[in-house]
Amino acid sequence: MTIDQKAPTTVVENDDLRLEKFLPYRLSVLSNRVSNAIAQAYGARFHLTIPAWRVMAILGRFRDLSAAELVEQTAMDKVAISRAVSSLLKNDYITRSEDPGDRRRQVLNLSDQGREIYARIVPLAHRYENDLMASLSGDEREQLDGIIDKLMVRAKEWSERGLIDE
Repeated sequence: MTIDQKAPTTVVENDDLRLEKFLPYRLSVLSNRVSNAIAQAYGARFHLTIPAWRVMAILGRFRDLSAAELVEQTAMDKVAISRAVSSLLKNDYITRSEDPGDRRRQVLNLSDQGREIYARIVPLAHRYENDLMASLSGDEREQLDGIIDKLMVRAKEWSERGLIDE
């Protein structure tokens, strides 16, 4: 993809990259800190990694997903999904079965035990999110939501068309 002529550009005064101010880095650090804090609350208790919980969270909302669909939904790589699915199958938190509509397709769902674990973690996750968001005013929350939506659209464009050319 080439740079959109209408898009504003920022002039960088020098070649230094201030990582602590670089938005992708900051978002990654924030995501890691929040995810790790929440994972400490459920990880040891339920033997879940962050990727495994993300798979469970998606399967808690959507039934009959393939591993490829989980990759798409979570934006995680295939290896991470594969490891998470293996761990969840081993712990009997999810099931894998043949799609009745397409015998070549394997679908994943939460097991009864997985649904029980999911139901116990969701309120905990909501409490962490509410506590984090309590540091923002109502207007700031709305602005943040809109900004994240815009950034997600742009990032999706990158994944579909490629990054900006030099």
